Amino acid sequence: MLGKDVEKMVAIGLVWGATNALMRKGALIWDQALKSTPQSDASQLKKWLKLLLIWQYTLPFLINLSASATFFAILSDSPISLAVPVTNGTTFAATAVFGMILGEETHVGLALFGTLLIVLGIYICVV
Repeated sequence: MLGKDVEKMVAIGLVWGATNALMRKGALIWDQALKSTPQSDASQLKKWLKLLLIWQYTLPFLINLSASATFFAILSDSPISLAVPVTNGTTFAATAVFGMILGEETHVGLALFGTLLIVLGIYICVV
């Protein structure tokens, strides 16, 4: 039973990591859109609505929220002392890897070394 839960935790972490990187890309698009429009007295609400209209942000955000709901469902059957390090570690590593895939500037060697350490730590937690 625990093996299936760990697989779900890793999957949630991967989804969170991928969507974090994608939301960051969408937020950059939003930032560019705000800079290209004349700065009026636009309310914060209008700015946030503009963000939600950018599908490159909204779609990953909704997928991220779905993964969050799944995480909370898993917490009812899994020990939190395992669920949190596995999902958070996987999320951190996946965010770094997906960020590199999306072309973010990063120190590839350090990011890969850190990801390797995270995977090792998750393995130790599970075993």
